[in-house]
Amino acid sequence: MSHGKRQRPDRVRRRLPFWPLILVLLVLCLVSVVASLGFGSERIPLGEVVSAVTDRFTGEDPGRWDVIVWELRLPRALLAVVVGAGLAVAGAGMQTLVRNPLADPYLLGISSGASVGATAAITTGVLGGLGTYAVSGGALLGAIGSAILVWLVATAQGGLTPLRLVLSGVVLSSGLSAIASFLVFLSDDTRAANSVMFWMLGSVGGATWEKLWIPALLVLVIGAGMLALHRWLDALAAGPETAAALGVNVAALRSSLFVGTAVLVGVLVAVSGGIGFVGLIVPHAARLVVGARHRVVLPVAALGGGLFLLWVDVLARLAVRPQEIPLGVVTGVVGAPLFLLLMGRGRYRFGGER
Repeated sequence: MSHGKRQRPDRVRRRLPFWPLILVLLVLCLVSVVASLGFGSERIPLGEVVSAVTDRFTGEDPGRWDVIVWELRLPRALLAVVVGAGLAVAGAGMQTLVRNPLADPYLLGISSGASVGATAAITTGVLGGLGTYAVSGGALLGAIGSAILVWLVATAQGGLTPLRLVLSGVVLSSGLSAIASFLVFLSDDTRAANSVMFWMLGSVGGATWEKLWIPALLVLVIGAGMLALHRWLDALAAGPETAAALGVNVAALRSSLFVGTAVLVGVLVAVSGGIGFVGLIVPHAARLVVGARHRVVLPVAALGGGLFLLWVDVLARLAVRPQEIPLGVVTGVVGAPLFLLLMGRGRYRFGGER
């Protein structure tokens, strides 16, 4: 009886109902997107925001706020949701891939590689032919290059095991960060150095409708792919021996997860810069409220990550108006104590361990 008494409270409080939680998060995301359109260097009343959005669908003549709401703030809000959702999904996948609760989407050095590409584009003018896409293009090339390097180093040492991936990613990340810093050091343009720093800390201020559809499509496709493999991911999180015993091709699953997260993170970093903590804390928060199964963790993490980054962006716009704070600063200030709070919960588990 004592054993049953100990276990029953754990079962009761282990998770929240999944579908009601998903519905609440969806409604919160939709309401938050609309509400966020009123915040910025110039405050717009909520009624004017709703009118500016609905006028586009009803064929009414655009009002005075149409350009600000539809062309500037709505793509920005949607990109914040997409990037937050993608980072949360990638973080959950990365933590499963390396079986480490401290893993985040940037563990493989993708962010550092993107920083090298973006820094080179800003300080040297390389890829200038791409115009406004030069920085994003350089970041994407750098991210892909760093992911390929990690892949080659890890496979040359014997395969994509968690230890090899972590060590390869950490070492290459340090080296690439040094290269990015060296490029900034060589530049005599103060504005370029400031631009590099702002980009490294992340922003969705450059969002446009054209820049939105590729990351949104990737988040949907890769997120759906991971969700389709949720049973295999659950098995992998329990350990490679357990996964193999259940018939999972561990090597193929690791390779697929590596490629999927690398491509996703590379594109997200290219459009938003390096935004920390989202991919680390949101998957942990999702596991805390719905349990560790990927079937429920991935959707909750995606919606929670999008909602979280959306309001982080609003705070970044409002804190020191009319200037903006880089998103990485806000996520660090908010995320660090939040993560410590989550880890302080006695009932929190990751991979079966406290």
